[in-house]
Amino acid sequence: MTPGELTARVTFDTCAVSAVLAALGGLVAGASVAGGVLAGGALAVLSFRWLVARAAIVTAAGGAPVSAWVIGAGLRFAACTVACAILLKTGWADPIGLVAGFTVLPCDVVVRGLASARSGA
Repeated sequence: MTPGELTARVTFDTCAVSAVLAALGGLVAGASVAGGVLAGGALAVLSFRWLVARAAIVTAAGGAPVSAWVIGAGLRFAACTVACAILLKTGWADPIGLVAGFTVLPCDVVVRGLASARSGA
């Protein structure tokens, strides 16, 4: 599996699972939980794709100093923190729903990695 295929599959899986979880959460606990799950999933996907794009640029350029990675990670985390703070402050997202949405992507990456290792690819 190429990095592009992995990125596309993880993006699709995370969006699909987040939508299903948001629908279930909305039925059981209300709109703010559904909003939190959707927002968490979307923020996780955006952060992941930002990381992948940055890694592709750095790899194509032949590497980057550690300081560039630290600054990039800091900007990514700051953007996610600000978005989460706005969502929580306005009440559009429930904290548990937000965490649930964020959790989908790393679980999917682990599952994809284990499946890839098992198939020997």
